[in-house]
Amino acid sequence: MTASPAAALTARAQEVSSEIVTDILTLVRHETSSYDLAGLAAGLDLLRELAVHRLGRPDHEQRYPGGECGDTLTLTYTGTGTGAGHVALVGHYDTVWPTGTLAGWEQPEASDDGRDKLSGPGIFDMKTGLAQGIWALKLARECGAPLPTVTFLFNGDEEIGSLSSRPVIEEVAQKADVTLVLEPSAHGAVKTARKGSGIFRVTATGVAAHAGLAPEDGASAITALSEFVVAAAAVAAPERGTTVNTGLIKGGSATNVVAGQATASVDIRVSSEAEQARVDAEFDAIKVSDPRIRIEIDHAWNRPPMTLNAASAPLLDLAREVAREQGRDDLPDAAVGGASDANFVAALGLPVLCGMGAVGDGAHARGEFIYPGTVPAQTALVAGLLGRLAQPLRG
Repeated sequence: MTASPAAALTARAQEVSSEIVTDILTLVRHETSSYDLAGLAAGLDLLRELAVHRLGRPDHEQRYPGGECGDTLTLTYTGTGTGAGHVALVGHYDTVWPTGTLAGWEQPEASDDGRDKLSGPGIFDMKTGLAQGIWALKLARECGAPLPTVTFLFNGDEEIGSLSSRPVIEEVAQKADVTLVLEPSAHGAVKTARKGSGIFRVTATGVAAHAGLAPEDGASAITALSEFVVAAAAVAAPERGTTVNTGLIKGGSATNVVAGQATASVDIRVSSEAEQARVDAEFDAIKVSDPRIRIEIDHAWNRPPMTLNAASAPLLDLAREVAREQGRDDLPDAAVGGASDANFVAALGLPVLCGMGAVGDGAHARGEFIYPGTVPAQTALVAGLLGRLAQPLRG
């Protein structure tokens, strides 16, 4: 009895699972901190080489200089279908981990539920998704069915806000019929809603003075900024989905000088535009006790909130249909607190699903990991979707 196309695809993904994992580990072993331009450049070269090795030379490619950020690369492979379908596969190759982290990283033991883990800086967020995306197109090709044109977009600045790559992401998404973002899943669920995010820079300017001879002449920017940070934390409203985290503080010039200037970078997550407006107003209303201090706030909202829009709902239905054909009982979707490049696509009203990548846990935490046993199913899911998107998705 001949296996169904879905069964044959999942079986093939299982057969090549070790090769996919090898490619994942190849990417992980090259560190790509968001702030290491040399490491990012070499990492993007490695990623391109991997894509070409598995898929051949693209029909079109373009590398967009990132300036102070990692470059963005697009690789387009022309489809074989007649329906002119076009799918964008989006993923970032930068990680939050400083260069040198890998040397001290310990591999975990088998997990409590008996499933082995693989760990490494960036393996979950999101180098597994990158390798799975490449292999998904390779496996879809092997099936012989008509395929859409596929454009891979690899950016090197997602973890710091996609400041350079956002225009490219939006341009690619607008040219495609569907965007699949290869970020890690939510324990196997695709991500259909994400919080919006802002990275506010708060600057306190005070009066520098000798800390021993004339401390009363000084107005400490550090003290004032500390007051501000405590007040800012109180703006959070977790019950409404709003969080506030001051992640970086810099200031002062020497221990024996009353600090004349200090800055803080504040990460803000919101679930609605109404909360975004409230946060703006309440930050502007914060006062510090020393009137000599000047507080300036750069309200840098980075990503808008993402919800399951009308354009994306049919795509979610199709993903669930493909999952059922491949033997999955259910493909849940989830709302999560983190933001991603999918937020930009959803804000344009375009069809997008996020969380199409790894199954594991620990994003941005030491010891982040994947379950390698889930790699074939996740790869097959994306491959199966590609096979169903040779023609544009109709809502």
